[in-house]
Amino acid sequence: MVRDNFSKENISGLDPKKFQKNVDGKETELFVLKNKNGMEICTSNYGAIVMSIMTPDKNGKYANVVLGHDSIDNLIKSPEPYLGSTVGRYGNRIAKGKFTLDGKEYTLAINNGPNSLHGGLKGFNKVVWDAYQKDAATVEFKYTSVDGEEGFPGNLSIVMTYTLTDDNEFKIDYLAQTDAPTLVNLTNHAFFNLAGIKNPSPSVENNIVTINADFYTPIDEVSIPTGEIRYVEGTPMDFRTPHVVGERINSKDDQIVFGAGYDHCYVLNKKEPGELSFAAECVEPESGRKLEVYTTEPGVQIYTGNWLNGFDGAHGATFPARSAICFEAQKFPDTPNKPHFPSCELRAGEKYTQTTIYKFGLK
Repeated sequence: MVRDNFSKENISGLDPKKFQKNVDGKETELFVLKNKNGMEICTSNYGAIVMSIMTPDKNGKYANVVLGHDSIDNLIKSPEPYLGSTVGRYGNRIAKGKFTLDGKEYTLAINNGPNSLHGGLKGFNKVVWDAYQKDAATVEFKYTSVDGEEGFPGNLSIVMTYTLTDDNEFKIDYLAQTDAPTLVNLTNHAFFNLAGIKNPSPSVENNIVTINADFYTPIDEVSIPTGEIRYVEGTPMDFRTPHVVGERINSKDDQIVFGAGYDHCYVLNKKEPGELSFAAECVEPESGRKLEVYTTEPGVQIYTGNWLNGFDGAHGATFPARSAICFEAQKFPDTPNKPHFPSCELRAGEKYTQTTIYKFGLK
C-alpha cells in the first residue's frame, strides 16, 4: 500500500518513474521530503532506502551526500545490498547464525563468512514497506515480519517514520511490537560522503570524526565481538577528541587489520539508558559540511566503506573503497550470545522504540 499525493519533483535529479515497479506483488514508489531551508531527502519504500540527501556546502552549493542509485532496478541488484537501507530484524552480526531464546535454539542464514549479517538473506533491506507520506517532510513506513521469517520467532510489526525537520535533521523514529519473544535490533545503513558523490566519489579519509565513547567492542578475525568492553585510550579507536579518519586507518593494530579499517561498535557514553544524546560528529573540511549523530541506542557501528569496490551509482557516480562512512545506531553485535551486552529481546506486550537523528550543518 502506497499513499502519496505529494510532488515528486526533486533537485537530486531522480526520475520518479524509474522507481515504480511491482516487487513481490507490491508497488514501489519514490518519496521526496523537503524542509523550508531547501534541504531534500529522496527515499523508496523498497527497503525504506535513502537514495539522496541534498544539503549545501559552505558556498551554498547542493550535493547528494549519501551513496545511492537512480532506479529501482539498480537498487534491487546493487553490489552493496544495504546501501541506504533499513536493516533488520537484527542489524550487524550474529555468530555462526545461532542464538538461544527461552531455552530454544534458533538457526539463521549464514551470509557473512561463518556468521549471519543484517537479518539474513532477505532482511528488511529487500522487502517492500507500506508507505504513507503524511506531509511534505514526513513519510511513514510499515512492515510486518512474520513468525519464522529468516529464522526469527514471533510476528513483528514495525512502524518507522522518516522526518526532515526545519533544523536540517533527518530524524528516524522506530516502533516495533511482537506477539512472541523475539530479537530486535534495527538500524539505518546510510553511507555518507559529505564531499558529495561523484566519479569517483572521494575518500572519507580526510573526514574529521568525533565519537562520544570511552569504550568499544573489540572483534575477532571474523568480526564477532570477543565479549570484552575495551577502553579506547591509547588505541587507533580513540575518537573522543577529533581525529582525521585516515590518520590511523592503515595501522597494524589487530583491530584495524581485522576490520580492514574501521568496522566497530562503539559503546556510547550515556547518563542513563535510552536517553537521546550526542553520539558522533563528522566534518568534511573542503566542503565545510558537518554531520552530527544523536541516538537513544547504546551503540553506534562506525564503518568506513572498506569493502566498497568502485561500483556504479546514481548519475554516473562510482563508489571506491573508503568512499563512505556509516554511523549505524544499534545494540551491540552478537548481543544474543553475549548476556552481559544490552539485551535485544522483545516480548509480547512490550514496545521497542528508537530515535536516531542525523543533523546536517556547516563547520
